[in-house]
Amino acid sequence: MNPKVSIPRRSIGDEPTTAPRVAVLVPCHNEEATVAGVVSGFATALPSAEIWVFDNDSTDATAAAAAAAGALVRKAPLKGKGNVVRRMFADVEADIYLLVDGDGTYDAAAAPTMIRTLIEENLDMVTAARVSADAQAFRAGHRFGNRALNGIVRFIFGRQFKDMLSGYRAFSRRFVKSFPAQSQGFEIETELTVHTLQMRLPSAEVEAAYGARPEGSQSKLDTWRDGLRILRMIGLMVREERPLQFFAVAGLAAAVLATVLAAPVFMTYLRTGGVPRMPTLIVAVSLGMISLLSFACGLILDTVSRARLEQRRLAYLAQPGASRFASTAASARSVGS
Repeated sequence: MNPKVSIPRRSIGDEPTTAPRVAVLVPCHNEEATVAGVVSGFATALPSAEIWVFDNDSTDATAAAAAAAGALVRKAPLKGKGNVVRRMFADVEADIYLLVDGDGTYDAAAAPTMIRTLIEENLDMVTAARVSADAQAFRAGHRFGNRALNGIVRFIFGRQFKDMLSGYRAFSRRFVKSFPAQSQGFEIETELTVHTLQMRLPSAEVEAAYGARPEGSQSKLDTWRDGLRILRMIGLMVREERPLQFFAVAGLAAAVLATVLAAPVFMTYLRTGGVPRMPTLIVAVSLGMISLLSFACGLILDTVSRARLEQRRLAYLAQPGASRFASTAASARSVGS
């Protein structure tokens, strides 16, 4: 009698794989004072990772300092963090991506935990929620703005992120290669968050230490200017991703205003049989037409938006997920060894 041979069952994602290729992406503009420390910190935390520094038209020796520290340096002349991230996501090939600012404020020691969480929980984005007791690192105005913007995004798109504006994130390949990257500046973090929410991608947050900028470096963030740009980006994302709601609100506002203007004219007509305020009536009718057109545009664009969402979903599914590296525990932990 032939002995029974037990064949272990295997599920999708259980195929043997090598350790993931990890790319650390560091966008920089005039970060000569800090970039070498950032590169060396992530080289220690992730010895097998490739560290890419994209120099965004710096006027100092940022590129030379990064190269001397062992980073792979590329030029990205089109100014703006969003433009640099767009270029990075297009040019760099890897399985796992880690995006971090080059200002030396983020803790490189949190990187292995972020990547391990991404792999073991089969996520597409892990955000480092900043934790700091240093008032200079996270100013009161920035804390308030962060909470306010988090609340706005939660109200519109649902789900809660503790730190929507964090510049320290880990991504799967399928996220990076299907992300449209339309932002030009610091509003890129908002676009990353809204994209995750709108696509209903699996994501998580882990707390990470956040420190003040080292002596000799200067922040490129302008609280009011960049805050307004982020608000504008949220509005644009609502228009692009939720057009029915966006145009319905505009249509409702036009309808209410038309009613307010038309009501006195109509009451006068009922009493006297005449329309003495013809210009007011014309404006009210025009607003009523705008209201109807707004609702119609919302319905049409909602159909277009759904089609675009399906296309992005297909592009997302065309790339392999991070779970294929979870089949061996050693693979998931090798990124930090």
